[in-house]
Amino acid sequence: MATRYRAEHVGSLLRPPELVQAHADHQFDRDQRRALEDKHIKRVLERQSEVGLKIFTDGEFRRRNFMSDFNDSVQGIDEGDTLPRTWEAGATGASTQPMSVPGIVVGKIKQLKRLTQHEVGFMKRHSPGDIKITLPTANQFPAISYKRGVTDRFYSTHSALLWDIVPIIKAEIQALMKEGVQYVQIDAPRYSYYIDPKWRNYIKSEMGVDPEQALEEAIRADNACIEGAGRPDVTLAIHLCRGNNRSQWYAEGGYDAIAEKLFGQLEVNAFLLEYESERAGTFEPLRCVPRGKMVVLGLVSSKLPNLESPGQLARRIEEASRYVPLENLALSPQCGFASTLEGNLLTEDEQWRKLELVVQTAARVWGRE
Repeated sequence: MATRYRAEHVGSLLRPPELVQAHADHQFDRDQRRALEDKHIKRVLERQSEVGLKIFTDGEFRRRNFMSDFNDSVQGIDEGDTLPRTWEAGATGASTQPMSVPGIVVGKIKQLKRLTQHEVGFMKRHSPGDIKITLPTANQFPAISYKRGVTDRFYSTHSALLWDIVPIIKAEIQALMKEGVQYVQIDAPRYSYYIDPKWRNYIKSEMGVDPEQALEEAIRADNACIEGAGRPDVTLAIHLCRGNNRSQWYAEGGYDAIAEKLFGQLEVNAFLLEYESERAGTFEPLRCVPRGKMVVLGLVSSKLPNLESPGQLARRIEEASRYVPLENLALSPQCGFASTLEGNLLTEDEQWRKLELVVQTAARVWGRE
């Protein structure tokens, strides 16, 4: 599959302070907040066009975090409770600190409404080009929302919860296909659990599952969600990251441990992969990517404000082309700029300079296609 988009971004953009405040301040009613969202989405759509991007998102401005559309669309999740996680605060200079993303399963999951219909309608009216809609992987929720003593009253295992979520994500993807969305991206940070020894141990000790069996089930679940969605005019992609919250991360390690199974078995046509730091390992695992599938190299940091060297980016793309043909490569930041409401530790101006760099480097490497 030859890409239509050499320069990409992962989806989320930094929210302006007044929009962050509107989500945090309950004095704003729904209509007031929607008006602010509309105003700022129009603005960032224009900016994406100005920097030269050909694929557009709403910056996830209507969400509290990259997966809140799911939480808001179902019954059975309590956002007043959390599971703690230890994050590596590399961008802040600290070593580690606890941080949690809210949402514990406290009952049977039941869908109440569509996940992204409210986002798609506005984008179809205002986007200057092709639309990307992002969705969380079904695998996200058993990993971070299953609390022993609470969730196990309704789901005896993590697996039981997972397979109750799969039909919801699948139905949303099918609906996006019918609505003519050109790009659907599944955000799947939980695959990083299988590349980091400490998280593999967590799967074994806390989740009570063999990591290799869990990996195989995760791939089956994502494939079940996208079954029947493949079309030549649609990019169906998955994005893998190692955590992205206030410029922090929680996992490290190369793709070696998952490359053969994930790249060989997952029925997407594009992989968006973090490669901005040594924590991501080498390009060698890309040898497992089947011919014809796209790899979007996340070589530009969305965590740090310093601007990468265009020459160094071009050299790294050339290095990756030893494993995947240049025609099947593209370039992006390694993750979104704001997977959570507060966003990463850089300014909006720095964010847009990063995206300009992606576009300019892509033109340098592939020409202006």
